[in-house]
Amino acid sequence: MKVKITETILRDAHQSLLATRMRTRNMLPIIEKLDEVGYYSLEMWGGATFDTCIRYLNEDPWERLRELKKHMNNTYAQMLLRGQNLVGYRHYSDDIVEKFVIKAYENGIDIFRIFDAVNDIRNMETSIKVAKKQGAHVQGTICYTISPVHTVEKYVAFATELAEMECDSICIKDMAGLLAPHEAYELISALKKEVGLPVALHCHCTSGMAPMSYMASCEAGVDILDTALSPLAGGTSQPPTESTVAALKNTKFDTGIDLKPLSEAAAYFKAIKDEYKGILDPISEQVDTNVLVYQIPGGMLSNLVSQLKEQNALDKYDAVLEEMPRVREELGYPPLVTPTSQIVGTQAVLNVLMGERYKVIPKEVKDYVRGLYGRPPAPISEEMITTIIGDEKPITVRPADLLEPEYEKIKKEAEEMGIVSKEEDILTYALYPSIAPKFLRGEAEEEILAPVPVANTTAAPAEVAIPTHFKVEVDSEIFDVHVEPIDGAITVTQSAVQKPATISEGAVTSHMQGMVLSIDVLVGDVVQEGDKICVIEAMKMENTIHSPHNGTVKEILVSEGDTVTTDEVLMIIE
Repeated sequence: MKVKITETILRDAHQSLLATRMRTRNMLPIIEKLDEVGYYSLEMWGGATFDTCIRYLNEDPWERLRELKKHMNNTYAQMLLRGQNLVGYRHYSDDIVEKFVIKAYENGIDIFRIFDAVNDIRNMETSIKVAKKQGAHVQGTICYTISPVHTVEKYVAFATELAEMECDSICIKDMAGLLAPHEAYELISALKKEVGLPVALHCHCTSGMAPMSYMASCEAGVDILDTALSPLAGGTSQPPTESTVAALKNTKFDTGIDLKPLSEAAAYFKAIKDEYKGILDPISEQVDTNVLVYQIPGGMLSNLVSQLKEQNALDKYDAVLEEMPRVREELGYPPLVTPTSQIVGTQAVLNVLMGERYKVIPKEVKDYVRGLYGRPPAPISEEMITTIIGDEKPITVRPADLLEPEYEKIKKEAEEMGIVSKEEDILTYALYPSIAPKFLRGEAEEEILAPVPVANTTAAPAEVAIPTHFKVEVDSEIFDVHVEPIDGAITVTQSAVQKPATISEGAVTSHMQGMVLSIDVLVGDVVQEGDKICVIEAMKMENTIHSPHNGTVKEILVSEGDTVTTDEVLMIIE
């Protein structure tokens, strides 16, 4: 039985290894060659690409989709869709989900790989129905994980529900590389026997088992394997395409793909990879068998490293990995995939950084425990529910049933802000209301990648971008320092001094680096200890800052949209 290949280099491969930073301009020169290889599909949209396009790359993700699709005449265009979360981090109302799926289909998506982070089919119903109505291929997805409550029987029962919703195929999404060869054979054999739909297997190489599991899955009758061209394969990404194709050649599973065009495409991405060396972290490229303990998926691992660097806390990496399974167990063993990977991961980071577990609890963690993300795989203890949401009772209904239609309201807001030129802009704003306006106004700037020096004795020295603005702490005082080159030399100038909280009575500081989403008090307001005073977005989570004491707001030192650093003074409350 011929095995088909889905190529992930335009989405999950660079999401796993390069924090999703590949630009559209690096994809377009190679897209026609990829289209001619003989792949079943190209996964080239969805996941974190939408967020990254507008947050870091100053690119319109809809334009990326249209431009890539223009050059794809032989291969299906595939996206990853998070069910009711779409490509965001919360549940959106059914009318938003419907509009988004329709627009994604109209702009070129052929295959919708739809999943829910906790395998709650109620969170997949709307997107599946809408995609089917458009005539798209719907790949209902099982998020694979290991826990006392995740069994082959439960996965098969879930796949049966997906088949009853008229999904066209089933995908096993092994985000963390946890699927061992024996379990792969058992699960795929059961799915083929009990459900009967084509089965796709998506594994990450984090544990090193994926290539072996791919061979076992072929023996069990798998139909489609996800792979990535070798420059961005392995580690927290997928198995290499070339190796998989070569391994199956001259067997009954032969993919029919020629290695020569794969080699040419790989050479292109090998050169492109150099452009992103400043983002590539060696940790993400390595096999790490500890994943069998802490179970962090590929994309989350590279982003975790990035987040700890942002918080100047990379030395806490091992402690966070140890904290992760504890938090996951306490939250009912959710599979670690967006957004639950962020929910569990961010809480683990905060537990370590704060020095006290659950001292700071992001809104998303509270919403998860409230049941707003769906039904946890295992019940959360009453003690943990009380710790996180107090006396509230979690909901039992489909989460989206609690959401009023949002589209018309959001459309009106966006039009009044003057940020809409097409219907897709309304959806972009609906998904990311905090960062989309700046992008849609044309005020966003592309993140500058640090140039990689290239040894060349004949050429002029390469220009290297050097940071010129620093915050420097000396003897508990923080100085803004600007560095300017003059006649080849560097001079240092010192500007306003900002006193940290320890030497400024009433100062309220940020406990992490992030962006100020909202300021909820005014100068002169009287606040009580514990009152919400502002919200900081950090690690894609909303973190509420509470007043540490009773008092009056004397001064507010930041504005909405500002980026703040750890321990930066936000306001003075006397």
